[in-house]
Amino acid sequence: MESQLIIFDLDGTLIDARGDLTSAVNRMRAHFGLGALSLETVSGYIGNGMVRLVERSLQDSDVSTEEGMKIYPDLYRSDLTTHTALYEGVAQGIPELVQAGHRVALMTNKPGDMSRAILEHFNLSAYFSAIIGSGDVPNLKPEPDGVFRCLEISAMEKCKAWMVGDHYTDLAAAENAGIRSALMEYGFGEARGHKPDAQFSSFPELVGYFV
Repeated sequence: MESQLIIFDLDGTLIDARGDLTSAVNRMRAHFGLGALSLETVSGYIGNGMVRLVERSLQDSDVSTEEGMKIYPDLYRSDLTTHTALYEGVAQGIPELVQAGHRVALMTNKPGDMSRAILEHFNLSAYFSAIIGSGDVPNLKPEPDGVFRCLEISAMEKCKAWMVGDHYTDLAAAENAGIRSALMEYGFGEARGHKPDAQFSSFPELVGYFV
């Protein structure tokens, strides 16, 4: 296949970070005297950025999102990878895609500094031509700002670009940017009626499609 730019989402696509996100949420809630939430509950709050995660995690209380955001980022930043793991095939698949002549980039609604630290922890950051998170562009997904930034940094055309993720925000960002999209079925997001150009049940299946 001709060289493509494959822009990946992070949570639910490359990594399963639900354990560390839930831990940080519950430490925040404990600070305010609130009970713990289950991993399943917190998983349903992931995908629209940190502010929305905090807002949803405090919606059963009188604690404001602003109060939560004063402590949550540092709580999560202090323990990013204890319970976080790469999905099966990612550690081998990212290098394989690059070796096949493709470029890979990351666009996530997770803060950019945390995203770069996580990829560095898993020895993957060097493979990415661009790593874009919240704070790096004006607007989060589903707005296309991050896609355009990845295209610019990677010097690739839209007709050769894909957005790959597990969430409707990924598919909508691709639509808004005018590029193709792929849905990773193993993630914890939902398509919400958006139609991807391709979908895969595992990361090795995606690699096989492009390689």
